[in-house]
Formats: sequence, C-alpha cells, structure tokens
Amino acid sequence: MVTRKRRGMIIKNTHLSSVEIKMKSRKIVVDPGEEMLLTADEVRDPVLREHLQVRSVSIVRPATEEEEQEFRKKQGIRG
Repeated sequence: MVTRKRRGMIIKNTHLSSVEIKMKSRKIVVDPGEEMLLTADEVRDPVLREHLQVRSVSIVRPATEEEEQEFRKKQGIRG
C-alpha cells in the first residue's frame, strides 16, 4: 500500500466581510475574496472544519509543493 503525502490547502473567504479563524496553531483573518495557504495539519483543525461547514471559507485547491515550502520558510517551520 502506498501512503499519500498530506498537502496543505488554499482557502478563500467567500463572504462579504472578514472571517477570523482561531485554530490551535495560529489565528488568521481572511478578508473578502482573499486566498490563504494552510498547512496539512491546519486543514484538520476542528475550528477550520466548522468554518468550511458553514461555508464562510471554502477550499480552492491543494497547495503546490513550492507554495508549501515557501510558506514553511516564511513561518520558520522545519520539515
């Protein structure tokens, strides 16, 4: 069996006002129409999942390897 590597996701605020999401790892504010990258671990956060359920944000697409590497570099995350 081949194990798939989990990837982060790009989310987008689909509302007319800003959305604040307080995850375990960090708090983010996503402005109307703004897209933001989340790590694979953040995608599993229950608070984010709740926002996805009520559709205050939606997943746009999986993050590319390059986007994830750049994000990790900016955030000082190893691995």
